[in-house]
Amino acid sequence: MNAPAGNPNDTVDEWTARGRWVDVDGGSTFVVDAAPLHDTGLTPMFVLHGFPTCSYDWRSVLPELARDRRVVLFDFFGFGLSSKPDVRYSIRMYADQAERVAATLGLDAIVLVTHDMGDTVGGELLARDGEGSLAFAVERRVLTNGSIYIEMAHLTPGQQFLLSLEDARVELPSTSGDPGAAFKSGLASTFSAAHPASPEELEAQYRFITYKSGNTLMARTIRYIEDRRAEETRFTGAIERHPSPLGVVWGAQDPVAVHPMVARLVGARPDARVVTLDDVGHYPMIEAPVEFAAAVRGLLKPERAYPECHDPQ
Repeated sequence: MNAPAGNPNDTVDEWTARGRWVDVDGGSTFVVDAAPLHDTGLTPMFVLHGFPTCSYDWRSVLPELARDRRVVLFDFFGFGLSSKPDVRYSIRMYADQAERVAATLGLDAIVLVTHDMGDTVGGELLARDGEGSLAFAVERRVLTNGSIYIEMAHLTPGQQFLLSLEDARVELPSTSGDPGAAFKSGLASTFSAAHPASPEELEAQYRFITYKSGNTLMARTIRYIEDRRAEETRFTGAIERHPSPLGVVWGAQDPVAVHPMVARLVGARPDARVVTLDDVGHYPMIEAPVEFAAAVRGLLKPERAYPECHDPQ
């Protein structure tokens, strides 16, 4: 089921009120640090969001994820409510920011939950762990819908257009009276037919992307795809090799990060436990929050406690 629709101004303001800004590397990082409803002493969950959205994607699943463990989410620089420096954005930059956030909040061990671009940022963190330079331990992880095998990705026309532009701040052209029409249309195209994005969802997401003119930086923040192409062996290789238990939750109707990527990952990592959400697209935490949260929580339990997990066919 989809998250309930509502006034986008209210939902954005409510999410903003959930968090705070933390000074990191000379910039301001928006952080949501959710205490568990019942503190069971479980390792905190550290969530990395994707492009072009932000931590707000996770608001409908946060109460369930935080039922018995601390959950930390934050917005990468250039996204959501965090600072928008006019710089060259990169996977390594985002990983540096993630490390600083974890250090600031005193996280010495985490379970890593990632989506889209966040999968690759997570891969860089795992690579650093393999090199012995990561300051915290990654005990378990759950990966969801991201183009970790970039040659298999079906990039949207919007992504291809942004990549064709110079890596610079730019006012994107508008072909209609609504300056957010192209952004909303592109985002909507990644949702499944069974769970379409509501107008309220699209408007709220546009409010976040335009915070401090973040929409003018999209030709810069899209460069993570170039980084994937240049260093996939490092990033995805670490996802495949890191010894921590790996769970995968994947919306099978994702038109960009297509489901065959899961089969390829399982081929490299046969012990991965997989939950496929058959009628869900690229944003399972928005499209099917109840099912998604249950899958993530299940994958973080001991294997015998979640027999429903299956390898993709």
